[in-house]
Amino acid sequence: MALTVRPNTDDTLPLEAEVLRPDLMAASSTAELGKLPVYHGNRQRPLDACFNLSGDPSDGCLLLEGDFSRVKSIGQSMESGQITIHGNAGMHLGAEMRGGSIRVHGDAGDWVGAEMRGGSVHIHGNAGHLAGGSYRGSRAGMRGGIIVIDGNGGNEIGCGMRRGLIAVGKGVGDFAGFNMIAGSIIVCGRFGIRCGAGMQRGTIVALGQRHDQPVLLSSFRYACTYRPQFLGLYLRKLAAWGFAADPQAVSGSFDRFSGDLVALGKGEVLLMDH
Repeated sequence: MALTVRPNTDDTLPLEAEVLRPDLMAASSTAELGKLPVYHGNRQRPLDACFNLSGDPSDGCLLLEGDFSRVKSIGQSMESGQITIHGNAGMHLGAEMRGGSIRVHGDAGDWVGAEMRGGSVHIHGNAGHLAGGSYRGSRAGMRGGIIVIDGNGGNEIGCGMRRGLIAVGKGVGDFAGFNMIAGSIIVCGRFGIRCGAGMQRGTIVALGQRHDQPVLLSSFRYACTYRPQFLGLYLRKLAAWGFAADPQAVSGSFDRFSGDLVALGKGEVLLMDH
């Protein structure tokens, strides 16, 4: 039986609870877990002062039920285990995680999977800005793992990402793949402005209709039209997770644009040829 956590306060103060990670909790009793520290506003409090705990943490599964939209850093730096959230999640969900999986049946805040190195995060709703991105002043963002967002993503998705995969079922905001070093971003819907600005390497794939595809900066150049074999592998894997993409994309052709030529210029943006 998984450890179940429910909020027991409905005030509006933010909570920082990076202790909510299954690998950290697995070896402790429920009583011991209740003494773990969290920050409620600017005050340190024990975990059981803010949450009700029940169940057994030893199986490495953590079940969060309720509104966690003001709770930051859930699953931060986790290395193994599984977190399932029935409700909304706050900022920094899965930031710097190295393994395990997080599944959110709701929306998530900014910085989902920021600078993560492994594992997977699946958001069944919408996500905020900078999913898979780098913190300000950091040299690189996401370095591995998978982020799947069934709904919409915000601005600067994959900012500075070095490795890994981000898939977005609907649209994204401005600066998708900003300063991207490597890795892959797949978007099924609309794009905001300045997609791929400053990208050095990596791949951004636009699966949406022509009116949803990004208007590329003048520092991108048309290279060719071709059928990328790797994309079929990605989409089949994502389909097994329940991620819905245009089935024609598996065998479809794409217009390839190289850039950003003001940076290293070895990145690519693939626009599906409808």
